[in-house]
Parts: sequence; C-alpha cells; structure tokens
Amino acid sequence: MSKLLVVDDEVRIRELIRKYAEFEGHTVEEAGDGMQAIEVCRKNTYDLIIMDVMMPELDGFSACREIRKFSDTPVIMLSARGEEYDKIHGFELGSDDYVVKPFSPKELMMRVNAVIKRSEGKNAQAEKDVFTYEGLTVDFSARIVTIDGKRAEMTPKEYELFFYMVKNKGLALTREKLISEVWGYDFFGDERTLDTHIKLLRKSLGDYSKCIVTLRGVGYRFETN
Repeated sequence: MSKLLVVDDEVRIRELIRKYAEFEGHTVEEAGDGMQAIEVCRKNTYDLIIMDVMMPELDGFSACREIRKFSDTPVIMLSARGEEYDKIHGFELGSDDYVVKPFSPKELMMRVNAVIKRSEGKNAQAEKDVFTYEGLTVDFSARIVTIDGKRAEMTPKEYELFFYMVKNKGLALTREKLISEVWGYDFFGDERTLDTHIKLLRKSLGDYSKCIVTLRGVGYRFETN
C-alpha cells in the first residue's frame, strides 16, 4: 500500500482520484492548493504526489519547485494545457510524469503504479560506485553528479536516464531500450518524452553534453573517446 497526496483546487477531481486510488489499495491525503501541499509535505512523507498545475494561492509548478528543495518524492503533474513547453517546464522542475486533463482515471492509476514501482526499484538497486571522466564525476549511490567540482542540478528523471547511459557507456542504446529501462515497459508516453529529457540532460551537462551522441534513426550512446 502506498501513501498518495492529491493536490487540486477542484473537490470533484480530488474525490475522483481518491476513489480510484483507494480501490487500487492506496491511502490518500488531500490539499486544495500549492501552499497547503508544501506545508503537508514538510510534515509528512508520501510515496507519490499528484499535483494540478492551475491552482489559486500557489500554482503546481511553483509548489513542485519548492517541494523539490527538500524532497525527492515522485510527482505526477495534472494540467489542462498539453503544449510541449508546459511539459518541458514540468520536467525541468522535477516532475516524473505529466497527464493532460481531461484524463482517464484508470490510465492515471496505471501511471501512478508505474511511477511508484520504478521509484521503489531505484531505491532498492542503488549502486555504491563512482564513475569519473576528466572533470565529470558520477556518484551512483549518492545520486550526485559534479562537473569540475560543482554539483550539477538535475531532475530525478534526468539522473535516472544519465546513470543508465553511463553504466552502459559505449553501447548503442535504442530509443525503445532507453524508454523501457528508464521509464518502464508500462510507460504510456511517447518517444518525444525521451527526446525532451535528452535535451534537458545535455543542458545540465554543459561542456560534457558532447558525451551524449545521437545515433540517427537508432537512439543515443554515452561515450568518452
């Protein structure tokens, strides 16, 4: 059983998600806006947060940004806006998935279960080793990437994607392989999600973005030659 926090200013949306989440065996707590979400997250721990974007007092993007300062709890953003810019912005702030309203409650629960499963597996499989290349250092167990002595700021999904590519250094990784290994076989997005995260990852790596090589028509490869 997982503990969820549902954040939405619409009571009917919270009730709908609660109904399906409890049917799946999860426990649910609620918040009506971003300020309330931050407050309860400081006092309690959750396995996953479902966060609406457009809310009074404080919007979901701002709330997610604040929560990320003290918690790595997975976040699924809900929004009536499905433009690429909004999705990229959500991913940059550290959200793990982005669902556009109106949504299917059943599909949302499948996404919830998939994100929780990946999060649990990530925590259980943390490796105690370090990779270094010139000024780039990757500490897998601490989940820290430093570039020339300065810690790189990455979203949780950027970390997962980068760690997987580094661990498979020199190998041609197809787009399908990356999606299945990093997002899971039950991922409901598309390949544009991968491209968006590669773009964000390259931005985070600065001069070392050259290590991520695009294999046209195939996928990507991390190389240091």
